[in-house]
Amino acid sequence: MPVGGGGWSQQLPFCKELFHVQLQVPQVLDLLGDGVQLPEKRQLRQCGAFARRPYSSAASPDPQKGGILQYLCNRFYDIEYLVGWSAKLHFRNLRRKNAYYGYTKDIYGDNVAAAFFVLSHRGRVRFQGQETWFCVDQRGKYSSDFLQLRDVPVVAIDLTGSVLNYDGLDNLVKLTALKSLDLSRCPHVDDWTLNRLHVFKDSLEELSLAGCPQVTERGLACLHQLEHLRRLDLSHLPSVPTPGLIRILVEEMLPRCEVVGLGPGDGLAPVSGAQTSRDGREEPSVPSEDRRAGEIPA
Repeated sequence: MPVGGGGWSQQLPFCKELFHVQLQVPQVLDLLGDGVQLPEKRQLRQCGAFARRPYSSAASPDPQKGGILQYLCNRFYDIEYLVGWSAKLHFRNLRRKNAYYGYTKDIYGDNVAAAFFVLSHRGRVRFQGQETWFCVDQRGKYSSDFLQLRDVPVVAIDLTGSVLNYDGLDNLVKLTALKSLDLSRCPHVDDWTLNRLHVFKDSLEELSLAGCPQVTERGLACLHQLEHLRRLDLSHLPSVPTPGLIRILVEEMLPRCEVVGLGPGDGLAPVSGAQTSRDGREEPSVPSEDRRAGEIPA
């Protein structure tokens, strides 16, 4: 039986109050009667979906186990909506940062476009015949002198700690002279990303995957195509279950390559002896003549 008189706009605030006392949408529709049309029913269901209810129907877990945000997410529907919106925003930012620099490539070429991409991720890049690395300063600024090297190939890239993922490699796959690639502590580098590194099989000599949390033994199996690889850093890979066994298999797969890491106890321990790079980021210390993994001595 309908409750009260007036139009739908007058009954909408009353509907919100009904939701606050934990009435379900069918119960509210029954109270309003048959005068509610189909578009109004849809609006009512949306009102019920986003209206704040004191508690959810599911049992709330202990906040000390799942964290206070997860605890609130399970108890309040508006917190759940906010968490979902935050995840979508994070995905959009990740996709934007790994966008393809096609316009820059058409104007300056593959090498300069790759340098722009690396520097936008606060990384470092070195061109063939150059002793210095191009990198950003503490304010995120960098020199544009590399624009004069559009015909000089890029030989070394350092993307330590960046948000590079599978899509971001579109900006690097055209570098036919790349010899050194440092992907240490990249949280979005996974097995699919490693599967794309075969494009560097004729040039790549040094590769660092130290501290990449999503790299597993399945992705390491894709590195067998890098026949010219001479040094491979696999330190602190938490997703590799048996580091010692995997190291033996990698050494058999790449007999001419020096494999660093994947020793006893490796993979779960935090990175010790961290150093600080010139732009303020932490770098893992690699015991190889006091130089970083993936860096070619000038």
